[in-house]
Amino acid sequence: MSGVIYWGLWLLFRVLGWIFLRFRIDGGQCIPKTGGVIVAANHASYLDIPLLGCAIRRRVVFLGRANLFPNRYLGWALQSLGWIPLKTNRLDRKAFGMALDHLKSGTPVVIFPEGTRTEDGRLQFGRPGIGYLVKESQSQVIPAYISGTFKVLPMKAKWPRLFPVSVSFGKSICFPTRDATTMKQAYEQIGQTVMEHVARVGGTSSPYQGKSYERTRST
Repeated sequence: MSGVIYWGLWLLFRVLGWIFLRFRIDGGQCIPKTGGVIVAANHASYLDIPLLGCAIRRRVVFLGRANLFPNRYLGWALQSLGWIPLKTNRLDRKAFGMALDHLKSGTPVVIFPEGTRTEDGRLQFGRPGIGYLVKESQSQVIPAYISGTFKVLPMKAKWPRLFPVSVSFGKSICFPTRDATTMKQAYEQIGQTVMEHVARVGGTSSPYQGKSYERTRST
């Protein structure tokens, strides 16, 4: 039953996106047709979740902030559709464990490495959680950039505005070997690499531009 609801909502948001937001998808062929894969995207609006979901022609699960939907009934319904509530004040091993199980079973997992929506439309630093997921799963990572949702429904906005929206996918990421003294540092390095690729896909500035790795760790 959840599958019927999922694909019904997938089609609904896709049609509404085409009609009202001139929704466009680029690089969809970068998403493999089978197997577990991590899709890592920027986060600017609540609309990122349904629009990114309907840009992928596979059923996916999302890692999202645990307090995103405080209503427990809504939270239960969304979890049945593939939302994994994530506690962001620490490394939530339970949530990441569920994500790892999905990846091992061949289900794509979507994560927003920044951890929260941007307040000014610019990309933020990647958090260590994406590094942990990549290290533990050894899954390929597809960078994605969502454009326009910050204009449509930015943080603190009460009503959406009409503005063109697009989702662009890039080729899978190769992670260069760097000297990391701790696992946390290794996770942070992966987060940096992912966000740099997300910026490249979107043709925008990386949050790390002009900053050394050590300087970003202290911010």
